[in-house]
Amino acid sequence: MWDSVEVFGSLGRLTTRHPLIVIAVWLVLTTTSAALAIVGVGGQGIFDRLETSDPRVPGSGSEKASAILDSSTGGSSVRLLVKGVDVTSTSQMTTLAPTMASTRTDLAGIPCVSTVVDPWAVPPPDPRILPYIATDGRSFVVQVLLADGLSSDAERVASDAVTARLRTFGTDVATAVPGATSIPSSSHLIVREINNVMESDLVRAEAVSLPISLVVMVLVFGGLLAAGMPIIGAIASILGGFGAVLALSYLMKLDSVTINVVTVIGLGLSIDYGLLIVSRFREELTLAGVTLSGGPSRHDPLVQLAVRRTVSTAGRTVAFSALTIATSVLGLLAMSPTILRGIGVAAASVVVLALFSAITLLPAVLTLFGRRFAHVSVLRRIPVFGTLLRVLGDSSQDEGAFSRLASWVQRRSWWIIAAVLVLLSLAIVPLGGLQLRNSGLDLLPKGSDQRAYFDTLDTQFPYLATPGAYVVTPTNPGDAALSTLASRIAALPHVKSVDPPVVLKGDHVLLQVRFDLADPGGRDATTAVKGIRAIDSSLMVAGEAAGQLDFTQALLDGFPLAATMIVIATFLMLFLMTGSLLVPLKALITNGISIAASVGISTWIFSTAHGFAVTGLESYIVAIAIAFGFGLAMDYEVFLLDRVKELYDVGKTNDEAVRLGLQRSGRIITSAASVIVVVFVGFGTGSLVPIQEIGVTLAIVVVLDSTLVRMLLVPATMTVLGDLNWWAPGPLKRFAHRFAIDITPRHADSSELTAVPSGPPRHAR
Repeated sequence: MWDSVEVFGSLGRLTTRHPLIVIAVWLVLTTTSAALAIVGVGGQGIFDRLETSDPRVPGSGSEKASAILDSSTGGSSVRLLVKGVDVTSTSQMTTLAPTMASTRTDLAGIPCVSTVVDPWAVPPPDPRILPYIATDGRSFVVQVLLADGLSSDAERVASDAVTARLRTFGTDVATAVPGATSIPSSSHLIVREINNVMESDLVRAEAVSLPISLVVMVLVFGGLLAAGMPIIGAIASILGGFGAVLALSYLMKLDSVTINVVTVIGLGLSIDYGLLIVSRFREELTLAGVTLSGGPSRHDPLVQLAVRRTVSTAGRTVAFSALTIATSVLGLLAMSPTILRGIGVAAASVVVLALFSAITLLPAVLTLFGRRFAHVSVLRRIPVFGTLLRVLGDSSQDEGAFSRLASWVQRRSWWIIAAVLVLLSLAIVPLGGLQLRNSGLDLLPKGSDQRAYFDTLDTQFPYLATPGAYVVTPTNPGDAALSTLASRIAALPHVKSVDPPVVLKGDHVLLQVRFDLADPGGRDATTAVKGIRAIDSSLMVAGEAAGQLDFTQALLDGFPLAATMIVIATFLMLFLMTGSLLVPLKALITNGISIAASVGISTWIFSTAHGFAVTGLESYIVAIAIAFGFGLAMDYEVFLLDRVKELYDVGKTNDEAVRLGLQRSGRIITSAASVIVVVFVGFGTGSLVPIQEIGVTLAIVVVLDSTLVRMLLVPATMTVLGDLNWWAPGPLKRFAHRFAIDITPRHADSSELTAVPSGPPRHAR
């Protein structure tokens, strides 16, 4: 039989015997990861390695069409939008002609430049330059095409050189024509701007959330030293996570949103686990009777005993939680979209790092400074702070606010269950209007250069504006068939026009379809795409609405397998922890309802009625929120069940175990939830809508789970079920008896104390 107590006990002994080595290993790991992530390998840091593009589904019609377009359009382009120049003014055009001529010569001389197109290339009104002149005649575009088949490094170098020369031209135009402005744009500039926004959002979120989190933890623990312990784990896991993301970027494509997801998960979980570890350590410290007198903390056998007990109990709880969350996020691997697979693997990596920092790094630090935790904080002497600390502190008393809450719930169990389920059901109602989005470049923050560039193209440059759909034929059907196809597409609702056909490589033909819609990804746009596909199933359709439909279908196709993986793994882990069939089943049902309610509330928030440009949630964000949210919900489930089962195993009745278990874990759950909500809300203040959605949705998940579910619904249902909570059929009981993980704490004996040599005594501090 696998003895988890012995496994984690051995880990605790290793950590307490060699705390300096453990800390040194983590220091090397985090500093190396941070250095590589910032400086990078070969000059490419972590943000340089991440990509930004429309989420694609391998093998879908939109992905096939996009691949054909990518291979047929030749090299990438760099454009300069110039506003405030009257193209119809002969004097202005004559004034700027020499400047453009020298610029054209310089651009053509840049290696890897293929073609330069500008309004001076041929005299107006030549139709070849009309697409590059605004409909109001007050703006124009200069386009530079790069050679086809360039390597990524060569393309980046050429793009940067062209951009620099175009910026100089824009400055010269502004000097010659007062009031003129210019905006360069390219795929590299778009990625760079999005990554810069991601990076600034990351810095701002951490600047907001970390100080507030520290204040909350000071209130929880009553001192800066104890409050700083979870922050140490958070920093270690986040920096280590950066290194993991950098390494993964060489194995698979990762979207730029990955780094923000990894940070928010690493920060939240590390603080969660740190709170649990430090709280349990202080409890064990009190039971061991540690005082401030004596030699160094790391030589104190009682401190070492408290650390080992903490790792053996709270360490197992953290391990269960981390395994549950890692399983949930790895369920994203069942989805076909590359962006979800990359985020799933990266997030699982940071979950593992958060686990190991909690059960190795924190115990090592506690071994060095543990005796100082026996000191009563001066904050307790301050009237207001003292009251807050007594309410929020991590005391192990059997009576308190949470035990009284549990008693109140137990007297009204059925009413509580009915009321909570009604509230959650009302929150689920908005899910009926959920729209899954793949908004692409529309997610650029308002006021950004690239957003202004695309907005101008949409309104003033109809031939350069992004079409609503790209229709690619499998073969060239001939002019007559193409004319018929274009007519049938043009007859569909909300189709404004169909551009003339363009022959592509591989005997494909492109028809660009333009909608008369303000929202290119709304319901009307997706209906139009469905209509195009219904004309001929062999047509490959790309664009925002088409990609959105394919991504949504991929989520629906992958959900059964992902859900099955998560449910089976979670059920098995909770069964091994509790030896019960009903507790895991009940946990899966209640957490599923809670997640649905959270997504329902987010659906209601992120709509045009509340100030957002479009209504709906980003499709990949919904998948991430469900996976992470389910894991976080199980996180608090494990925190509570760990204590309840521990008390039930030592002879308490079911109701007593529930009441005392909530009293022992309620403060930690509430405190951890408060901190993690601060973290998520900090990310919810970001500039990019996907980051806002993931932060707000996960914050709602935690709030609902830590209040309605964990404090009310779970105690009520466990009270109603009574001893049935721990029921399992005979064969499974025997299996549980043989393999179940024993969470009953061991009591210290003399061998535990004598096994640790005591250091030389020192004068009392």
